[in-house]
Amino acid sequence: MANRSIISTPLAPAAIGTYSQAVKVGQTVYISGQIPLDPDTMEVVEGGFEAQAVRVFDNLQAITEAAGGSMKDIAKLTILMADLTNFAALNEIMARYFDQPYPARAAYEVKALPKAVDIEIEAIMVVG
Repeated sequence: MANRSIISTPLAPAAIGTYSQAVKVGQTVYISGQIPLDPDTMEVVEGGFEAQAVRVFDNLQAITEAAGGSMKDIAKLTILMADLTNFAALNEIMARYFDQPYPARAAYEVKALPKAVDIEIEAIMVVG
């Protein structure tokens, strides 16, 4: 594939399977789903939904910067949550990381996520 490169940073959790943290094709960066793992310990952060969501957004921010961009370059988020009753809290936390115009977004409640976490987010960003 032309103009394809792998994005990786130690400031986000290492890939623990058959995937990359992110893949850049042309100016588009596809960021793999991030769960609330502390990149230093590779353990799930404690403190409930808010602490987990903040860790996920911090992980995403580290990857966007490693790809040569920032959170403002994210065009689309897909958010998976174990419980949609946390939706209002999600919006409040997102407002700490994004200014208008906000990225496109889809949010789903799912039965289970890796390591029984409360949230996972994947993103698509465009740089340059």
